[in-house]
Amino acid sequence: MRVLVCVKRVPAPGAKINVTADGLAVDTAFLGFATSPHEECAVEAAVQLVEQHGGTATVLTLGPAEAEEQVRYAASVGVHDAVLVRTDGSDWDPQRTARAIAAAVADLEAQGGPFDVILFGNESADSGGFQVGIRVARALGRPVVNGAKRIEIGDGSVRVERPTDDGVDVYALAMPAVVGVKEGINLPRYPTMKGRLASKKVTVTVVDPVDQPGGQRLVSLHTPVEAASATRILGEGPGAAPAVVDLLIEIGVLQ
Repeated sequence: MRVLVCVKRVPAPGAKINVTADGLAVDTAFLGFATSPHEECAVEAAVQLVEQHGGTATVLTLGPAEAEEQVRYAASVGVHDAVLVRTDGSDWDPQRTARAIAAAVADLEAQGGPFDVILFGNESADSGGFQVGIRVARALGRPVVNGAKRIEIGDGSVRVERPTDDGVDVYALAMPAVVGVKEGINLPRYPTMKGRLASKKVTVTVVDPVDQPGGQRLVSLHTPVEAASATRILGEGPGAAPAVVDLLIEIGVLQ
């Protein structure tokens, strides 16, 4: 089977995000980057599917030249082929991104045949738009389910489980299909030294994007006001025990 997983280069989760003086971009001077957590799980899911059913896994990202780091990381944990749809690094809206990815997928499929499953992360860690995977699926005319916590391959179909407040929704999608993977579906593996060395030899196919502007435009970015929290010292040593007990009673831990 052929599996494609789409990832995005995002600021490292938990990093302090600064905005440039004009408010139109993220200041990346001292910022680390990584793959979105949901997409790390999507990469692991792609590798597991190929391990179980045979075939190949391909990783694709749309982003600047530096995003080669993310596709090589995917290669270090078991993905076979890597594709970079290279941009100038500016932020693209979901419509523009989805059009470019759909066009790149169509070209890849024209060369090597259709992908049985295309995996996305449930949403990206930076913009959290929940849109790109859905838009790509629609552009390609394929069924899609987001929020997947379990994926199984059947006879010409993909069985997807998605948890809800009332239980679990179960879907059977005819292949080829698109699935949005949610963090927690698996535990992504760490690359081995052998995997890291092998990833350096993987040929990253660089393609130019089909660049059709979307309908959204960035107006400005702003950082939220940081909320300061006060520290309350209850005391020191054994003498603080009564104050600790009173506090536990106050917050309802003790009756």
